[in-house]
Amino acid sequence: MPEFEYVVKDKEGKNLTGHKEAADVNGVVAALRQEGLLIIRVTELKSKTAFFSKELFSQKHGGKVKIDDLVIFSRQLATMVEAGVPLVQSLSILGEQAENATLQRITANIRDEVEGGKSLSEALERHKKVFSNLFVSMVKAGESSGRLEEILDRLATYIEKTNALQKKIKSALVYPSVVSAMAVLITFGMMTWVIPQFAGIFTSLNAQLPFLTRVLIAVSDVMRHHVLLIIGATGGSIFLFLRFINTKGGRFWFDGVKLKMPIFGQLFVKVAISKFSRTLSTLVKSGVPILGALEIVGKTAGNVQIEKMILDVRNSIKEGESISSPLGRKKVFPPMVVRMIAVGEETGELDKMLSKISDFYDVQVDNAVDGLTALIEPLVIAFLGIVIGAIVIAMFLPILTLTQALQ
Repeated sequence: MPEFEYVVKDKEGKNLTGHKEAADVNGVVAALRQEGLLIIRVTELKSKTAFFSKELFSQKHGGKVKIDDLVIFSRQLATMVEAGVPLVQSLSILGEQAENATLQRITANIRDEVEGGKSLSEALERHKKVFSNLFVSMVKAGESSGRLEEILDRLATYIEKTNALQKKIKSALVYPSVVSAMAVLITFGMMTWVIPQFAGIFTSLNAQLPFLTRVLIAVSDVMRHHVLLIIGATGGSIFLFLRFINTKGGRFWFDGVKLKMPIFGQLFVKVAISKFSRTLSTLVKSGVPILGALEIVGKTAGNVQIEKMILDVRNSIKEGESISSPLGRKKVFPPMVVRMIAVGEETGELDKMLSKISDFYDVQVDNAVDGLTALIEPLVIAFLGIVIGAIVIAMFLPILTLTQALQ
């Protein structure tokens, strides 16, 4: 049965949008009139014929809006507003040319709400899965200050830089994870398939095997005969661990561990400082009040321990303190960062100082990622060399022993 999208006004004059299935347009119109609604527009939603159409999947299952789509949305909206194109018309154009089906539908809803008298920030706030608190707050500040186009452009730049930082971290973690997984699989394959072949040969010789070989064969037997138990135990442990870190206490503990991890800990701290500085700088420069800005920064920190620290700083500011004083007491941010923030507060250029801090730490993150990649590769190779070397030695020791005995 065809599906129709409609825009109507209720008895109070508010615009409402929705979807309804009916045999034809007349059926939708009749149903809406029975509800006492004033019909503005009814449009049939055309479906794709392809079974695996990406757009069709997005429309029916609420596909995600990518970061790149948000950047384009913000940048193009800023350009059109600056050019003097009315907001409703700008949203109509963006909705028509959006490639992402979900963003297309959301933009149409936002346009209808703005056309019905709501502000852009109010319309965006209804779609929190796509537009974060930071996005909505900055748009609200732009509307209040009359600099919406400038703030939308700044918001697009912020999203681009934040996304680039996240991609760097993912690339730093993906490589060692893949290599480590391959190392484990290779070792597992040798223990469950290669070693049993040698064990059968050694058993037929009825000779006394070296201690290292006997241990390795015993471990291989356990792994081979209890492989399902080992896989189940490993999978169960991972499942329980994930459940644990999804609890409030578990997440708090795990985020603290991440900041103190060897090698990776410093990287996570640098990322947290960069994200804190860039987000707070963007919000303060856009005119968001400092208390509201810190609340948003805390919620977007991505680390519960950092979030708690930022909210503690916010509470200290409410009691009359500066930003730098409580930050210095937390022992997470380096003294240099705290002093730069203090200078920014004293000179009245906090946003510029925070921007410089984030730029500096972006470079630090780049260097840390490069160093981490360079360090992990030889470590993984050394691990494989030691493990596989030990297996090879343990397997060839009996051959050497037997050869010497024959001589």
